[in-house]
Amino acid sequence: MAGISVATVQKAEQNKGELSIGYLLKLAAGLRTDVAVILGQQAPRHDMGLEARAALRQLADAVHESALGDWQGIGEPSTLDDLTRAHGLAYEAYWQGENGQFSNLTSKILKEGRARYEQVSGWEREQLGRLLASTYQAAASNAILLGQRDLAFAALTSAHHLSAEAGDPVLSALLDSTLSWAYLRDAKVERAMMVAERAASRIEPPLSKAPGPELLAYGRLMISAAVAASRFEKGRGEAAANEYLSRAHAAAYRVGRDKSLYGTHFGPTAANTEAVGIRVALGDYGRALKLERETHLPKSMPKLARNRYKLDVALAQVEAKLYDKAGDTLIEVGLDAPEWVKHQALPGVIGRRLAKVSASKVQSISEIIGVPLIV
Repeated sequence: MAGISVATVQKAEQNKGELSIGYLLKLAAGLRTDVAVILGQQAPRHDMGLEARAALRQLADAVHESALGDWQGIGEPSTLDDLTRAHGLAYEAYWQGENGQFSNLTSKILKEGRARYEQVSGWEREQLGRLLASTYQAAASNAILLGQRDLAFAALTSAHHLSAEAGDPVLSALLDSTLSWAYLRDAKVERAMMVAERAASRIEPPLSKAPGPELLAYGRLMISAAVAASRFEKGRGEAAANEYLSRAHAAAYRVGRDKSLYGTHFGPTAANTEAVGIRVALGDYGRALKLERETHLPKSMPKLARNRYKLDVALAQVEAKLYDKAGDTLIEVGLDAPEWVKHQALPGVIGRRLAKVSASKVQSISEIIGVPLIV
């Protein structure tokens, strides 16, 4: 394989240091496999229970050790180009729910990127700062999904420091979108809403300005604020949720099409699908299902976003007494994202609702998707 030294690989096999992410990507491409498989962290598509725990431990080590500047590698850390390529692959793995691949890539990026960050200056340091901040954000998002609150906040702290040093207000705003989500999962609903609202007010572009990165970040933050507002006690946050959602739809209209920035997605699809979840949270299940019928899911929609949306749909279906449809939707999600669904609360909620109608049906669904829905 071009660019690969046998001697270098042998050193790594003998535990004399870590291969750089550039080497690992070349090896993975040559062997047609994942970085996670090369490192022995993931068997080829087996049950992810133990592997998910190992991936989480690796991610936690990377977040903390990189903040301390700890990288014991062979030779020099990877170039900015290699790290940028790895960053794209890491986000791809995140949105596909590939925990092993995501953790391996993220670990390498954070450790090597931080080491290189301390060696360079000027334009390259600024670009590395953005890349590292975005990678820490991805680590935080993954930690939130897995219920690891402290790890998420640690990753976001590092991300904010790097973003501030890089002088990137759009990235800083997007980090606050993730921070809002972390607070929401920590049951700090009002704080989640205020964090998103304040960040949006800082980044909101004037109507006279052509749509750009600021508008994407603003729209994403309006969704974060709307989601948080919809989680208030019944009746308390509905008006605010509707106002924020209206602003998100207006931003999506101006953006024009689905776009991605620093691994964050926003556009008409995000606004429409999140609107369904917000209506579900507000208890307006009929409206949620009407919106679902009007919503088209493009093939480009990331797997995790698609399945999170489908869980909202399944909850609306079960509340509307469409029990068979709810069961079918839940099975779709479980088969499409078997590891991810284990860390979600909604399948259990939906399962308990269905069990009131047919416990045997819920048991059958549990066996199909490999997740115990009722205890």
